[in-house]
Amino acid sequence: MKPETAFILAAGLGTRLKPYTDTMPKPMVPVNGQPIIGHIIDQVIEAGCLSATVNLHHKAEVLRDYLTTRDDLKIHQSYEEQLLDTGGGAKQALPSLGGKPFYMINGDAFCLDGPSGPSLLSLADKFDDDKMDILLLLQPVERMVLTQGVGDYDLVGNKPIRNKERCGKYMFAGIRICHPRIFAGTPDGAFPFITLMDKAEKEGRLFAHVHDGDWHHISTPEDLERVNEALNDA
Repeated sequence: MKPETAFILAAGLGTRLKPYTDTMPKPMVPVNGQPIIGHIIDQVIEAGCLSATVNLHHKAEVLRDYLTTRDDLKIHQSYEEQLLDTGGGAKQALPSLGGKPFYMINGDAFCLDGPSGPSLLSLADKFDDDKMDILLLLQPVERMVLTQGVGDYDLVGNKPIRNKERCGKYMFAGIRICHPRIFAGTPDGAFPFITLMDKAEKEGRLFAHVHDGDWHHISTPEDLERVNEALNDA
């Protein structure tokens, strides 16, 4: 099942990426010539989505100004007066996402396609609405050469097992497909999305697909410089 919409997380403070985030939200930091969120929107369009919803908080006006320039996709804005964390932010945005599965993408997820083609479409090809509540995109830690990988997960078949010591073989790439039903019974206000991932894992409804391209975890100025230098040299 191919999702027709996406939720892009862009409200966070990005404190580790200061001083860049003193003047802009983290997804607006430029990578390879355009903001990270610009690359994400391009991928969402390539995947055939008809719309996207972006949450905003930190330096929201900077992000708003950029989003108004993107007339190639219908974009809804979900402003958070107080940060709602990843789970609460997605729950607030649900009315604009419809009742069907949607992509949920971290606003700092810089993902490059591999041999299998567009990463979002490869993920969608693996999504089974009947047995999955969440499908994660995982990146092998051994293939993260420019930025530091933390092993969030191990895999048993296509089922991820969270490695609480964070020494697993795979890192969650900040890209997933979610069914709205996972938010049933969740609290109002702020809560982390990881609680829903843990719940789905416990119930046998969390699955994963391994990314075959490059993915960069940009969390510090040094990460940003290394990635931009590598892409400029490519």
